Amino acid sequence: MPTFDPEKVSEIHQHLHSHLPSESALRVKALETVLVEKGLVNSQTIDAWVEAYSEEVGPKRGALIVAKAWCEPAFKAALLEDAVSAIDHLGYLGKATAHLKVVENTPLVHNLVVCTLCSCYPFSILGMAPNWYKTAAYRSRAVRDPRGVLTEFGVKIDNDIEIRVWDSTAELRYLVLPERPAGTGGLSEEALAALVSRNSMIGTDRVLEIKN
Repeated sequence: MPTFDPEKVSEIHQHLHSHLPSESALRVKALETVLVEKGLVNSQTIDAWVEAYSEEVGPKRGALIVAKAWCEPAFKAALLEDAVSAIDHLGYLGKATAHLKVVENTPLVHNLVVCTLCSCYPFSILGMAPNWYKTAAYRSRAVRDPRGVLTEFGVKIDNDIEIRVWDSTAELRYLVLPERPAGTGGLSEEALAALVSRNSMIGTDRVLEIKN
């Protein structure tokens, strides 16, 4: 007669449960299934969009824009003057970047982007917005206490550096142009782009370094 070992059963249950998708993931999958069954969306189209934003866009396009600005003074000037036209020449223009302004970090200025009303974000060059960008805590505190928020991201801004907070809207979105890291004079645009973090283009990262 088989024996019942409650501890073993509990262990098996926990093991199986740890491999289940999260509740939110299950809800998304259930919604996708219903929409596909009703013929409102195509599952292959959804997969293509997910792949595009996770693999092709991500923050990669933004990083390439930053690297090009570091390498080409004429492009940098055009980007700061009229970001929409500058990125249009690269084929990166989209609905979320039709009204884009680029703000430059300098030794005396640090820029931080937030959207206090919702979570407007230039996703066509930065991919999907990180979860923390959408939270009420970030959206409210970034304006009231930017130094405190940056400290929580591990970024300490000296008191002699001015922090400028830019509030995105549906009509105007921002991209931070971080400072080029020291010692990168001989790197290609591709290598420079690999140094650029998504957070540095939002402003919750400041000092970029050469990766070993």
